[in-house]
Amino acid sequence: MTAMRLISWLLLLVFMQSEIFAARRFRGGRNPQPRRTPPSPTYRDRGDTTESFPLDFTAVEENMDNFMTQVKNLAQSLYPCSAQKLDYDMKLHFLENTSVTCNDGTPAGYYMKESRGSRRWLIFLEGGWYCFNKDNCDSRYDTMRRLMSSSKWPQTKTGTGILSPLPEENPHWWNANMVFIPYCSSDVWSGASAKTDHSGYAFMGSLIIQEVVKDLLTKGLDNAKVLLLAGSSAGGTGVLLNVDPVAELLEGLGHPGIQVRGLADSGWFLDNKQYRSTDCHDTISCAPMEAIKRGIKYWGSVVPERCRQAHLGEEWNCFFGYRVFPTIKSPVFVVQWLFDEAQLTVDNIHLTGQPVQEGQWRYIQNLGIELRNTLKDVPALLWLVCYSYWIDVQVKGTSLPRALHCWDRSLQDNSRNNKAPPKGCPVHLIDSCPWPHCNPTCPTIRDQFTGQEMNVIQFLMHMGFDVQKMAQQQGMDPSKLLGMLSSGS
Repeated sequence: MTAMRLISWLLLLVFMQSEIFAARRFRGGRNPQPRRTPPSPTYRDRGDTTESFPLDFTAVEENMDNFMTQVKNLAQSLYPCSAQKLDYDMKLHFLENTSVTCNDGTPAGYYMKESRGSRRWLIFLEGGWYCFNKDNCDSRYDTMRRLMSSSKWPQTKTGTGILSPLPEENPHWWNANMVFIPYCSSDVWSGASAKTDHSGYAFMGSLIIQEVVKDLLTKGLDNAKVLLLAGSSAGGTGVLLNVDPVAELLEGLGHPGIQVRGLADSGWFLDNKQYRSTDCHDTISCAPMEAIKRGIKYWGSVVPERCRQAHLGEEWNCFFGYRVFPTIKSPVFVVQWLFDEAQLTVDNIHLTGQPVQEGQWRYIQNLGIELRNTLKDVPALLWLVCYSYWIDVQVKGTSLPRALHCWDRSLQDNSRNNKAPPKGCPVHLIDSCPWPHCNPTCPTIRDQFTGQEMNVIQFLMHMGFDVQKMAQQQGMDPSKLLGMLSSGS
């Protein structure tokens, strides 16, 4: 018996136990009170022959995070082999179709960790900016070659966040089949062109995704119930561009029953006016709209058909979340940071410790308002002010893993024609505090040079914000604002 089989067996017992609890309540019986765990397994009389284990089954309904930790710990204590290091790594696979490549012609591929018995699959698209002409692609190849070539990819990767196989870190997706696709196409996952003398590079991001899906159908995806296409930054934009094409591909290959969904993290960019206009020489200085206009020609990009029809001749619109989202048929959960570093960078706002000018701060505030307005009609949303997030950050008491679980439940209920959202399970959450990292649940930030922890005030000052001036602009007494920030209010 393997450790994973043991955990599956325990989960089956939990399901049986929770059914007994539900039946008791249905019959009018009292809710079971928490019991002290006996030192060894015991059995009840013949009226109820369910075996009792040292596990609090009420946690199934009340706190799934703690419950999954208990399951893991129990499995390790009951079965010695499970206490040994389990193989958590994702292993490298190159595409069967060798004509679909990275920028430099090396084979494209993916990392995968199977979870036998699970019908849930997660495909994650890596992010990492882009290049849009021969000169800045050459520069990218010199400085960030791993984002354009597979020549030095390691044989294994260990997943973190939503790719983590640990239930305490990833309570609702830890046992899914995990797939990570490295970003080596530099085209925001949109290209469909082979290497030419003119471009000097191949741009095949959209084709890489399609070929990965085809390969996975021979590895168990054909039996999937749910496929979550997720990604961050350029990968998040890639989700918006590819979630419907993936659903259409699976349907065309005879798998219409697989529910395809999207999770776009930090990929919702605006085609707004820069704080200070500059010539379009490189990725950093070029305005978002101009960079994409140049890129889609250079990359030979394809965009979702419904979005293409909505923006004929101006397909670049499909790279911006608020323009492509209304055309997407598949369910998509959007995670976005109010002070997204990539958005601020292309808008020529560089928070590097130099004092933030009043005009810059006003621009940042207006950018937040504009961003918020474009997200108001997104039904499944988590909008954050933290620099980093996964399991610890909460908005109105709800973490990202919890919000994703609620979204998953709401989609299941909708499929059963139950339109009412689950009680106490929100899926549209917007952080209310107006400054970077001011949510008290944001993780600790450390000074990259000294390694010292920074509180909110130190962090804002490190970024160049004048806290006194910020208070004046908000019509507040500076001492009151400092007190609020110090207390995490």
